[in-house]
Amino acid sequence: MGVFSLVGTGNVDKAAIFNKEGTSVWASSEGFTVAPAEIKEVIASYSDTADIKKIQSGGFRIAGEKYMTIKADEKSVYGKKVHQKSLLMGKVMMEKLTDLILQGREGIVIVKTQQAILVAHYPESVQPGQATNTVEQLGDYLIGVGY
Repeated sequence: MGVFSLVGTGNVDKAAIFNKEGTSVWASSEGFTVAPAEIKEVIASYSDTADIKKIQSGGFRIAGEKYMTIKADEKSVYGKKVHQKSLLMGKVMMEKLTDLILQGREGIVIVKTQQAILVAHYPESVQPGQATNTVEQLGDYLIGVGY
């Protein structure tokens, strides 16, 4: 089980598996590159004990894309892709928060196991619940076998 199991379900289109420290990529879908700084930010959120974690207030990036945090606890981080939009009025660029943050239906599900971090992207055509169940089930399986 792994990246190919996740993508093979049809509920995830790209995935990567890291060691729990985020220093080694064990497997990854072709073209799905998560930068070291991106995975380190996610890993830091697992030990963030603030009422509102940094990752919750500022979102996070995976594979160069910005995500708004939907859930962040000691096991899982979920995010919805943030699309940016600008309004051009005459020669002046007007940017408002409501214009900049438009959630798409794409998202990320990240699950920590005893030895690994699963990072999975789901496309707009997949319901978030289907993707989260798929990734969480693989995470639970890996935890159950000591991984």
